Amino acid sequence: MPAVPASEVYTDSFAADPYPTFARLRENSPVCPVASPRFDSYLITRFDDAKAALTDPRLSKDLYGPGQHYLRIFGPNSEALNRNMLNSDPPEHSRLRRMISQAFAPRRIEALRPRVAQIVGELLDRIVPQGRAELMEDFAIPLPMRVICDLLGVPGEDQKRVLDWTQVIRTSGSGRKPEQDRAAVQEVQLRLHHYLAGLVKAKRAHPADDMISALIEACDHEGKLSERELVSTTFLLLFAGHQTTADFLGNATVALLTHPEQLALLRAEPDMLPAAIEELLRFDGPLPVASPRIATEDVEYGGVRIPAGSIVGVVINAANHDPEHFGEPDELDVCRERVGHIGFGHGVHYCLGVSLARMEARIGIGALLRRLPGLRLGVPVEELRRLPAASPFRGLLELPVRFSA
Repeated sequence: MPAVPASEVYTDSFAADPYPTFARLRENSPVCPVASPRFDSYLITRFDDAKAALTDPRLSKDLYGPGQHYLRIFGPNSEALNRNMLNSDPPEHSRLRRMISQAFAPRRIEALRPRVAQIVGELLDRIVPQGRAELMEDFAIPLPMRVICDLLGVPGEDQKRVLDWTQVIRTSGSGRKPEQDRAAVQEVQLRLHHYLAGLVKAKRAHPADDMISALIEACDHEGKLSERELVSTTFLLLFAGHQTTADFLGNATVALLTHPEQLALLRAEPDMLPAAIEELLRFDGPLPVASPRIATEDVEYGGVRIPAGSIVGVVINAANHDPEHFGEPDELDVCRERVGHIGFGHGVHYCLGVSLARMEARIGIGALLRRLPGLRLGVPVEELRRLPAASPFRGLLELPVRFSA
């Protein structure tokens, strides 16, 4: 089967609306090789296949194992930050996940609710008098970033530069030349690693009631984490703890503003918000393709043989629009019952921060609807600037909005 060329899927029009392409792949080539700007892979697009692939032990997450695929794709500086539970298989994954699962227990996350509400209020207090905002920079990105930094124990005076570093990684491929982009990302990786290693050292000398201190205790006194795992896990929690939530807040806002009847329903019935969040995640999730897997042996999906050694991408956003599982899947319906999406993944790599992400989304979107009357896009939807199509994330570079001050 010939690979689908990058020119057919990684374009500006694809970045603006990938769902027609996902529908064609799902219908005509539900399992197909695709040549991307970063690496070639097999894409799995139907819901049943996607859900099965997310739990298939033959599809390994250990891309730093034999073959060193991540080093080849993302460069020599990536391993120090990315060799963590996201890129590991059981039993290593199980050991690492156990170490941090208690910090994300629903009861502990619920205790963060007042702090999340406080941050939301502070951000909106700055926005409300203006009558306009750039909602990504002013709200969607700083909200989850401040929450995860508080949880980890990143000092307030450091949070701005840490945010700036992570945004270089997030926006890679947006406007810079490829060689400049790679150099910028690799430099930031080194800076982040140096900073996080120093923060761990400082917390070891002066522990506090935060997650990094708890991980250090596990590392030093229980021998359950190596120093490398400690720093890499801190990076994973920092980046994953804000990136997808920020992009989701932007995507959800655009979805509601371009579906005014659904927005009106939520304004009239705010108790519908928890269910609406799940539908908004299904409709336009921030992680269109699950992080890569590597086939450790020949596997078959949809009658297509995927050779051993192939990189496999499970297209979550295509699966979440599969008409075999969702009626009128391309319609936003905040009243949809039993959404059953896989936006948070499935199986042992199911998102550990799901409770925190849902809380931030419910409090954040609820506050936007209450405090920004007449909220509307500041530019036509087709003029919104998005992350490049080759980005692993689906999100916005900017989200200008207007409202009644």
